[in-house]
Amino acid sequence: MTLLFQARMRRPGDAGCLEEEEALTESEPADLVWRKSTASGGGNCVEVAFTEDAVHVRTSRQPSGPSLSFTISEWNAFLTGARNGEFDT
Repeated sequence: MTLLFQARMRRPGDAGCLEEEEALTESEPADLVWRKSTASGGGNCVEVAFTEDAVHVRTSRQPSGPSLSFTISEWNAFLTGARNGEFDT
């Protein structure tokens, strides 16, 4: 299964960027390959890692910290919403 990641990354301090103190889940496989958008620049914000049955998201400012985990269908629903402007402010 191939997943495409085309979401605009935000810089720290931007609306929608996770702050370090926000609660995230703490379980994730140890061998994940993390990626971040080239559009994130030097500011760092969100990284993603894909497994066969999940997508993991974390803040790049705390790479050893916890991450969020989504099912493939949840991730695809998020991408569809982002592409359709559902989260635009």
